[in-house]
Amino acid sequence: MKADTLTLKKLFQKDVRYVVPIFQRPYVWNQEDQWEPLWEDVRNAAEHYLEELAYVEEHMLSTDNAQAHAEERAGTHFLGAIVLKQQATAAADIEEREVIDGQQRVTTLQLMLSAAQRTFEAMGYRPEAKRTYRLVHNDYADGVAVFKVWPTGLDQEPFSAVMRGIDDDDETHNGSAIVEAYEFFKAQIDSWIRSAPEERQMRRRVHGLETALHGLLETVVIDLGTMDDAFVIFETLNARGTPLLASELVKNFVLQTATAEGIDVEALHDDEWKPLETKWWRDEIRQGRLIRPRIDVFLNYWLTARTQEEIPSQKIFPKFREYAGDKEISSVVRNIGRTADVYSGFGKHDPWSPTGTFMYRWDVVDAGVLTPLLLYLFTEPDDRFTPDGRTRALEILESFLVRRMIGRLTTKDYNRLFLELITRLEDDQEIPLDQHIAEYLAGQESESRNWPDDAQLTDALVNLPLYRLLNRRRLRMIMEALEDDLRTPKAEEQHVERKKLTIEHLMPQKWHEYWSMPPSEDWVERVAARDRTLHTIGNLTLVNKRLNPAMSNGPWDKKRTALNEHSVLHLNKEILRDWDVPDWDEDAIRDRSRQLAGRITLLWPKEPRPGEIA
Repeated sequence: MKADTLTLKKLFQKDVRYVVPIFQRPYVWNQEDQWEPLWEDVRNAAEHYLEELAYVEEHMLSTDNAQAHAEERAGTHFLGAIVLKQQATAAADIEEREVIDGQQRVTTLQLMLSAAQRTFEAMGYRPEAKRTYRLVHNDYADGVAVFKVWPTGLDQEPFSAVMRGIDDDDETHNGSAIVEAYEFFKAQIDSWIRSAPEERQMRRRVHGLETALHGLLETVVIDLGTMDDAFVIFETLNARGTPLLASELVKNFVLQTATAEGIDVEALHDDEWKPLETKWWRDEIRQGRLIRPRIDVFLNYWLTARTQEEIPSQKIFPKFREYAGDKEISSVVRNIGRTADVYSGFGKHDPWSPTGTFMYRWDVVDAGVLTPLLLYLFTEPDDRFTPDGRTRALEILESFLVRRMIGRLTTKDYNRLFLELITRLEDDQEIPLDQHIAEYLAGQESESRNWPDDAQLTDALVNLPLYRLLNRRRLRMIMEALEDDLRTPKAEEQHVERKKLTIEHLMPQKWHEYWSMPPSEDWVERVAARDRTLHTIGNLTLVNKRLNPAMSNGPWDKKRTALNEHSVLHLNKEILRDWDVPDWDEDAIRDRSRQLAGRITLLWPKEPRPGEIA
């Protein structure tokens, strides 16, 4: 047995087959829990490398090895571990290994690499496509041996179809997570590259992505020999011990320090720490890719807010010991308790109040990195805000997050951005907090921090295929906000029920049967234009789960009738009122996208830059 840290290039470039044994479970990774975080990591790695490359090119006298220097400065990103077992093969055969652990990760990496390779090729970046092709196909191999990875059971046919080049209108494997993963990465890669403002920057992004995929992502590969007992090693690697939690180390330190200071330890424990020992605090929750007890997650956020430093999960206790070392321990524990009350109360606000609405949307956007700032804002006294300023501060933060989410802008710098904001709020006690937040965010100019203006937001809403680029929760949240905006106090229900409705395409994804276009000289261009608008916001609405399949792929007159007879949503009433047209086509979709964009810019307004007139 040996263990190595390998880049994807080193893992996949040689001729090798990684075969998933039949007893392994099928492919189950999904967009929200795995694909999106992985893509964020890859995109951030590429963008960080490009930033370092620009720095090297600007500041170094010689740029002969600029790319190598930039890669070294950028560092690598760890993806996790893979356990392989060598298989006995003849000298003339392709080397083969069984994937004992990490089959979901290996399969996903191949799908992402294939999506990148085909996107590069479609855009005309042939050298990059050719180099990436070597990471997904074995040279001089026949049949399924051409694939670097071979999944198990029912995943084999869709995997083969994707890796050989599935057509966009091929519906053979609809519903396959394999196909959906490939299409997700392909859409994200295409969108990120094309969002560069000019061809030179697009080419640079292609180079950055290729560099990240080939050399900046690393995995620990544990390679078992043919005689090693894979099951014994697997059990050892996954054995569940009971190490002390960070919160337990903190608690021990607190009580020991209190004893040394002559404080009544039992009273301190019962009054301040015992409330943090309930089941709710010990429940495991997700923080990024990690799953940890809620108390540990909270202590991480609390300590980040107090120190204005980014603190890795494994550094919570040593950082706490450093922070509390020169402070009165009872005061520190009281602050923890007061802040814990705020944290546990995040989910207890009236769901339809401004604060409750923010909490719901914040959860959907999944911006946990904002938590230290929210803890700070909710524990500061009211006199640090203008009247209703705490609500205004939340609206400002929500607008910043939602506008960047719609524009598919990177989240890689959010940690530093919001920690710097806390530091500024601490240092300048004269300006009201809500005003300070608005001016700080509106003043950001870099791409990783820019608060998109109305023109940028409108462009994204009209042109981006948001149905493919946003997960369903986020897209539904936007549509729910639009529905609520149409309701008045005279409506029977002022708010739409959250999390229940489904997203429906007005022009169906399978439009060719009932929505065909007459032949013309520009027929190909018209089809392409229709496909570009199909997944934009103007072609989407909300319906209940029963109405969705009933409408399915039917013609426009059937859909209008169904909406008119069964839907009580104001979004659909608006469609029937404002688009009383015989045909629902790409022009109508773009018009509606612009209309919805106008309302979305008002729902999530951007503050003027410092010195500008609102």
